[in-house]
Amino acid sequence: MSSAHSSPPSFMDTLEETLIASLLGIMTLVTFANVVARYAFNANILWALELTVFLFGWLVLLGASYAVKKNMHLGVDAIVNLLAAPKRRILALISVVACMVFTFLLLKGAWDYWANFANLPGTEGRWFPLGFEEKYRDKGWYEVNDIPMPEVMRWMEDVFNEGEEYEKIPRLIPYIVLPLSMALMLFRFAQVAVRIWKGELDRIVASHEAEDDIEAAAAHIERSAK
Repeated sequence: MSSAHSSPPSFMDTLEETLIASLLGIMTLVTFANVVARYAFNANILWALELTVFLFGWLVLLGASYAVKKNMHLGVDAIVNLLAAPKRRILALISVVACMVFTFLLLKGAWDYWANFANLPGTEGRWFPLGFEEKYRDKGWYEVNDIPMPEVMRWMEDVFNEGEEYEKIPRLIPYIVLPLSMALMLFRFAQVAVRIWKGELDRIVASHEAEDDIEAAAAHIERSAK
């Protein structure tokens, strides 16, 4: 089945696409500004590299969940295409359940890693969360290496750092994308599972989208030439 969407983009589509495009745009501007500062003024924006790395992480993780939503990840469907529709649906359901289990494990690990930076408890249990830790070490005072603390965010000092001043932004800010993106991806896989169950899809991903785009572009060029 085709994964193309002919309907106009929804508000959430527009919001996600705008966020992803903004992250890429900010990365480009910060990198360009640092290059200009270095070669034109013999200076350096010390926090530019670290900010770019964090933004790239946000771009990749949020983009991955958006790609699940839009059925844009690559996959190998050579065997799937040999099967009848009912069997394709069964394999698709098995695949999406496996993806949900794996993403759930990533979500647990992401929360456990980020939570202490926000003075929150991690989960107990090695694989499945069995509750929240009763004893844990607050790490709200941990800072990043280079990005300075904006004045408008000074309220976080009272909330997460017992009123002590942050010189750099706390790590909980850039790292929050870890549990956020994994929760969003788990939700997207659940949406795909529902669509497969309803018979709207017979696979999680489409592996020939690039080929289809090339063929469409070639057809357009051919029509334009006539």
